[in-house]
Amino acid sequence: MHTARLLITCSFMDNYLLKPGAQFKFDQWNPNDKSWFSGNKEAGVHELHRLKAELYELQVAFYAERKHRIMIVLQGMDTSGKDGTIRHVFGGLDPQGIHVATFGKPSTLEMNHDYLWRIHQQTPKTGQITIFNRSHYEDVLAVRVRQLMPRDVWSKRFKHIVDFEHMLTDENTTVVKLFLHIDNEEQKKRLIKRIEDPSKHWKLFPEDIKDRALWPAYTEAYEEAITRTSTSFAPWYIIPGNRKWYRNLVVASIMVETLKNLDPKFPQPDFDPHNLSVQ
Repeated sequence: MHTARLLITCSFMDNYLLKPGAQFKFDQWNPNDKSWFSGNKEAGVHELHRLKAELYELQVAFYAERKHRIMIVLQGMDTSGKDGTIRHVFGGLDPQGIHVATFGKPSTLEMNHDYLWRIHQQTPKTGQITIFNRSHYEDVLAVRVRQLMPRDVWSKRFKHIVDFEHMLTDENTTVVKLFLHIDNEEQKKRLIKRIEDPSKHWKLFPEDIKDRALWPAYTEAYEEAITRTSTSFAPWYIIPGNRKWYRNLVVASIMVETLKNLDPKFPQPDFDPHNLSVQ
């Protein structure tokens, strides 16, 4: 029997929330943390199944109500588990109300517009949960680290991003930003696994190995980006990511609480169903 439970309370949510105005530093957040669950991995997987069942019921009502929108921003270092989080936490939800948007290298068409143009086209419609697998934050991260734009260009984008997210929240979109936090050693282990396991070769790119040398630059870029964009209306959650099962538990719990706070209700018909008959 599995009795361990994740403690979903206001203090639990606050434990992984970067408060607006606070400075984000990698070394002040423990990627191995599992302080809010008393069980082991097996119990954690069992608890995730329970949370996903609850999440499913909430999401179906959310989709049926067509009153709110949710935009999830998933960011993290290479191998931090963005794909795995989507698969394990959001897999099995009603596909009508879920959309995953992945942002790679901009196309020629996208390059001919402002950098937020392609992002805005993927924002959720009413009743939808949209998950950004990478996002507009790449325009202050990869662009900065790889020196694709000068500082006087990308540094102005922090304000653009804050204003963009503020507009979305004003228009009834809940923005949930999740940084999947792993350490350098964990990334090394995961890259080695991808090299050694033929079934994971499709995930492996030579650029991933080269980017390991850029870890300090990405650390600095993430610290500034998250610090400057964790706001009262769209704060960042720093998710311990070294333990995949615990990462999934925390993300699922945040989503359950987010939907509970929106309190979705199934809409009532404008007719009496009892007056209908099927011949």
